[in-house]
Amino acid sequence: MTDASNAAPLREKKSLLVVDARTKKRNAAEARFKMYGIIAITLGLLFLAVLLTTIISRGTGAFTQTFISVPVELREDKLDKKGNRNLEDIKKVSTFGYNPLLGDALSAVIAEGGVTTEITKSKELRKLLSASAVGQMRAYVIENTDQIGQTVTFDFFASSRVDGYIKGRVTREDLARDKNLSAEHLDLVDQMIEAGVVRKKFNPSFIFGADASESRPEQAGLGVSMLGSLFMMLVVLFLALPIGVAASIYLEEFAPKNRLTDLIEVNISNLAAVPSIVFGILGLAFFIQFCGGYLGIAAMKASAPLVGGLVLTLMTLPTIIISTRAALKAVPPSIRDAALGVGASKMQTVFHHVLPLAAPGILTGTIIGLAQALGETAPLLLIGMVGYIASNYPDSVLSGFTDPNSAMPAQIFEWAKRADPAFYERAWGGIIILLVFLMTMNIIAILLRRRFERRW
Repeated sequence: MTDASNAAPLREKKSLLVVDARTKKRNAAEARFKMYGIIAITLGLLFLAVLLTTIISRGTGAFTQTFISVPVELREDKLDKKGNRNLEDIKKVSTFGYNPLLGDALSAVIAEGGVTTEITKSKELRKLLSASAVGQMRAYVIENTDQIGQTVTFDFFASSRVDGYIKGRVTREDLARDKNLSAEHLDLVDQMIEAGVVRKKFNPSFIFGADASESRPEQAGLGVSMLGSLFMMLVVLFLALPIGVAASIYLEEFAPKNRLTDLIEVNISNLAAVPSIVFGILGLAFFIQFCGGYLGIAAMKASAPLVGGLVLTLMTLPTIIISTRAALKAVPPSIRDAALGVGASKMQTVFHHVLPLAAPGILTGTIIGLAQALGETAPLLLIGMVGYIASNYPDSVLSGFTDPNSAMPAQIFEWAKRADPAFYERAWGGIIILLVFLMTMNIIAILLRRRFERRW
């Protein structure tokens, strides 16, 4: 029998209401981790706000443009000397023949507005206007030969320097080294603004127009390249979606698990991480040089949206396959077991039960893949869609796929590298339009997921 004094001491009982040192240390660690998370989210939102603010502040100016209203007398002795309204004779009058009419009209506007200026030469006055002004007049006369002999008021684009001055992009100090415009021109512009001749307003041609040469930045638009992106996305959608979904269904539901399928899966995962410019090299070598050059397929030519769409299809396929397989794996095995248990075949189980339940994930992955393809520039560099300036809309749907064109990211890249600051402003405006497209596609993905989502 042991003595009571030799017995082990009883453990001291602690109250659950008293926080010990170990618990305090753990709570402090949790509080720090929560604080780190809040700081990370705050920094992320701050950077996003700075990014959006920068894009919007620098790009909104591209949606407005400075216009100069000029009533021009379309003199018959200059435009139709024979007076027979023969269209072929009218077309023979080049843009040089319209310059005197434009110069006289500007002088008349200045005189009627009570504007005083030291600039009297017609050539110097025309520097206020875009180089496209005479072309705009000529195109109007050719389309409306009955207006010859009448006075027509045109809203001409102001030159990029005048537009930049009104928007604050060009200062008087900048003109000290500029041969295109002088301080006297700016004094004249200030008086013309007071007279209501010069005004800034919304410019729809930036959204719906075509690109212009480096001498006419005020006329450049994004409309034709938007159409080029649309045709490319149609190619990607109608090729990548069925091929990607079919490959995913076979690999996930039907393919045997062996070394071959393991090799295919590894390669698909690796292709998803390949830089996009590699796909551009592949498109240049195979579609343009081999199919278009060696095989002589006319549709496979540089700068064609069809070729761009095929290249982006190859780039998007791994993303669609991976997201589709993930959506198929997310369907509970009990769905398959129940279908097989009531006598459904393997194919009926997949297409009648598994695929409808995986549809939200498949659609989401597809739209995200399309959005990624829409913003790609590197593959388009190598197939010529950056160096080509499309000046007109395609004549038909078929020509929209096969005729040379550009794309929105390629057009933005082209504008950003040009020297005139007006193109730089348009590059920011193009980014806004591109972001609107991307946000729209992501919103559609969210709506489709909620629309087709099912509970089990």
